[in-house]
Amino acid sequence: MPLFKRTPFFLLDPPKDLDPKEKVFQVRFTKEIFRDYQEYLNRLNLYRKRVWTCKVSGKSNLTYEEALVSEQRAAEKAQQLPRELMSPVLQMIQYSTLNLTDLVNKIYGSLQENLFEGLELHAKRDGSEAACKILKVIGSGKTTSYEVGWIGQDNAITSTSVLRADDLIRKKAPCGRNMLKIFVRESTSQNSPWIVHMNLAKKYGIPTEPPKDMINGEGLSKARKRLANGTAEDASKRSKKDEEQVVPVKYPIDDLLVKPVADDPLLSKRCPASTDFKVPISSVGDLLMVWDFCMSFGRLLCLSPFSLSDLENAICHKETNLVLLVEIHTALLNLLINDEGEYFEFIQNKNRKSKVSLVTWKEYLCDFMEMTSISSNISTVRRGHYGLVPTSLKLEILRELVDEAIATIAVKEKLDERIDQQHALVAEKREIARKSKEEQKLIMEVATEKEMNQANAVQDGNENVNSQLVAKEGKERKNAPASKMGDVKLHLGRHLEKELLDQSVRTSPLGKDRYYNRYWFFRREGRLFVESADSKEWGYYSTKEELDALIGSLNIKGIRERALKQQLDKFYNKISNAVEKRLKEVTHQLLVEEAVLRRSSRVHAHPKDSPSTSFLEYVNTWKPVQKRNRSKDDRAT
Repeated sequence: MPLFKRTPFFLLDPPKDLDPKEKVFQVRFTKEIFRDYQEYLNRLNLYRKRVWTCKVSGKSNLTYEEALVSEQRAAEKAQQLPRELMSPVLQMIQYSTLNLTDLVNKIYGSLQENLFEGLELHAKRDGSEAACKILKVIGSGKTTSYEVGWIGQDNAITSTSVLRADDLIRKKAPCGRNMLKIFVRESTSQNSPWIVHMNLAKKYGIPTEPPKDMINGEGLSKARKRLANGTAEDASKRSKKDEEQVVPVKYPIDDLLVKPVADDPLLSKRCPASTDFKVPISSVGDLLMVWDFCMSFGRLLCLSPFSLSDLENAICHKETNLVLLVEIHTALLNLLINDEGEYFEFIQNKNRKSKVSLVTWKEYLCDFMEMTSISSNISTVRRGHYGLVPTSLKLEILRELVDEAIATIAVKEKLDERIDQQHALVAEKREIARKSKEEQKLIMEVATEKEMNQANAVQDGNENVNSQLVAKEGKERKNAPASKMGDVKLHLGRHLEKELLDQSVRTSPLGKDRYYNRYWFFRREGRLFVESADSKEWGYYSTKEELDALIGSLNIKGIRERALKQQLDKFYNKISNAVEKRLKEVTHQLLVEEAVLRRSSRVHAHPKDSPSTSFLEYVNTWKPVQKRNRSKDDRAT
């Protein structure tokens, strides 16, 4: 295990009485489990600090995870020590009181001087050198001899001989000091004195009983005695003390991990979003998509603007030939035909005309439904009962039409055109800002020069300078008043902002809250829409008070809600103005409806002038003027 500031570090035990279904926080590389998120973060921050040391290689200034990787690599390197050296090296390590450097030097020197069973080296044979392996050490001291086996092809021993030490030739050390250092750290569980792991001791027959002088404390220095007497509790206390000094969590973090603390600012209560849509909740997204596309590309479709409420009312209405819906379908179908794509080929195979009229639109719509495999209710539409089609299916058909329309060449060219216009407007805005900055700098230079000249005039008593200043000021006033120029630039800046807004090519969500709900604002609709994470539920905010409560409820400690709050603050004036404008219009409509209703009740007439039925009176004012030689179908309309 990695060392914490060169001292042992003990991992925490799992919490007691842990429920399998309980939500907990687990450190990935230590598998430690925490119930409290703050404790989890404190421990994680501790692991990320560069205070850890690889126990095997001795590398310091590492994070905990880096130390783990270093230990793993060092352990693999330690396994490269020749097997025949394991036993003698472990014998020298066991209960040694030397420091690491001295111990490694001692082992290295011993390996250089002494020869061990299993060691492969070279020896003199018939006047030449040949590879051999020590099979047995015979005798000791000066009379030591070695039984060696001569190594032939495929490392097989072909024959044996008994040689003296002088006949053996060692060309290189069996292992380096660095490998020995790693092996010592990897094979020991304690370093004061060095104690070999129990499994290694049993495997290689290393004695586990400490020497008698060490039992009596004679083999240890005073400093090492104190270190040897240290307990795991001391190390645990030190680690806990360091944990208390961990730097607090750096926000923002993931919203779902944010937990309230005592010094947090008071967040306002978020109002529930209104859900009084006339279309099914799951189809609101399709409704908004179709309406936004028609508004964004109305000129291309030759379709004059209409409100979202009018489209919603028309979709839910049971009448078949509503002008608004007929115009929308006709415009989209004609766009697909003019693109000469898949739909054009499909109707050509049916010998249809390449022009959709207000009379034949249902036939072309049935062809489109057949092409896109929307088989449900085709017969209903073909019989002329489009109004009886379920609302959700109507919106599904329109969504498919819009999806196909977006892929047409005409729409793509329009998008490219708007993007180019946006780039030009941005460049113009940047140029205006640059010129304004230069003019401001020039004004500052003139003012500075004026102050310097006045100071010189006072100091030198030069009246001529004053007359020059008066003339210069008159010239400046004559050129251009600064206040008027500022007003012109402000007006120009607002105009460019409006132009950029008009050339926008798509509507994107403002952001997400902690639960991944998306927030949408459409500049032609005075409501802030809320889409659930799974896109199955929708709602909206329609008052300034609800908007303020929403902004006040966002916790900036979370990544998503911080970004959402920044966007809402950025567009606050625009959104609040649109909300208030819509609220006034709705209030006015209610008053008009009441007046119409009272008037109609007196004369016993149907309230045709009610704003709620304005979708019935839609007229497409952007429709191209029809030529005199119209088709028979067009004349019928």
